[in-house]
Amino acid sequence: MSQITTHILDTASGKPAQDVAVSLFRQEEQRWTCVAESITNKDGRVTDLLAKDVIIPAGIYKLRFETKLYFESRGIATFYPFIEVVFYISSSEHYHVPLLVNPFGYSTYRGT
Repeated sequence: MSQITTHILDTASGKPAQDVAVSLFRQEEQRWTCVAESITNKDGRVTDLLAKDVIIPAGIYKLRFETKLYFESRGIATFYPFIEVVFYISSSEHYHVPLLVNPFGYSTYRGT
């Protein structure tokens, strides 16, 4: 499993958000560099963002979730064209960053 994983639950439908593009970025001085990209599976999960033997260095990272395309594909207007969650990696342990989303709100937390 990747050092960084995520999953998305569409709280409006009560179902996993499948086929959402997710990108991982690392902050380098004042700019963001894309480290990895993936798409959520049928369970709304991304478990292969990084190869399982890759350990990324400590630093500030963000996950970008392409929510507009997800909701548009379901004929639903959304307030958020994308959602970015910024977090700090301090060690080589596993980090799970879930996203709970609906067309007009979202929340996140550090999962296990």
